[in-house]
Amino acid sequence: MNKILLVEDEENLQHALKLNLEFEKYEVIAVSTGKQAIEAFRERKFDLVILDIMLPEIDGYMVCENIRQQDTNVPIMFLSAKNTSTDRVLGFKKGGDDYLSKPFDLEELLLRVKKQLDNRKKMLDGDRSIRNIFHFGNNWINFENHEAKGRKGKLELTKKETLLMKILIENKNQIVSREHILKVVWDYNVIPNTRTVDNFMLSLRKYFEADPKNPKYLFSARGIGYKFVLD
Repeated sequence: MNKILLVEDEENLQHALKLNLEFEKYEVIAVSTGKQAIEAFRERKFDLVILDIMLPEIDGYMVCENIRQQDTNVPIMFLSAKNTSTDRVLGFKKGGDDYLSKPFDLEELLLRVKKQLDNRKKMLDGDRSIRNIFHFGNNWINFENHEAKGRKGKLELTKKETLLMKILIENKNQIVSREHILKVVWDYNVIPNTRTVDNFMLSLRKYFEADPKNPKYLFSARGIGYKFVLD
C-alpha cells in the first residue's frame, strides 16, 4: 500500500482529502504544520508528499527543501492557494514535482497522485544507485548510505556531514548562506552558532581535499556562507 504524507492546515480540507485518498486504498498520515511534516518524514518512509505552502511554523517551501535533503526521489505535490506563475516556478525550484492550485477538482488531484506514484514505481524499478553517487576528482559520496571515498580511502559520513555536502553540491559554484544551511541541515528551530558549521567544513576538507589549507572544492565566503566549486 502506498503511503502518503498529507500536509494541510485547513481542518475540513485535510479531513476530506484524507478520506478520499484512503478510499483509493492509500495509507495517509495527515499533519497540520511544517514542523510536524518534517518530523513525520524523518520517522518513516513515504511514497508521496502532498504539501500546502502557507503553513504554521515552517512554510511549505522550507519543508520541501528539508525533505529534499533527506530524499531526492520522493514525489512532492504542492497544493496551494498561491497560484501565480511566480509561486509555481518557486515551488518547482524548491524541489516540487507537481503544483495544483486551490480550488481544485478532486478527480484531477487523484489522477495526478496516481501519475506521480506510477512514475515513482518506474524509477524504483530501475537502478537508482548511480543517481545517488556523486564523483568529484578522486572522491565520491553515496548520498543514500553515507559512504564516501576521500583522500585517505573509504569512510562513512555522519548524516549532517552528508546533508551539508549535498546542499553545497546541489548549489555548486554558488555561495550558500550560513542561515540557509543552518535551517535546512540542522533543525529549523535549533540554530547552532556559526562555528559549528565551520568545524564541519574543516572535517570535510580533511576528508576530500588533497591540501585542506588550500582547498580545491570547499570554500568559505567570509561573513556570508560556503561554496562547493567544480569546473
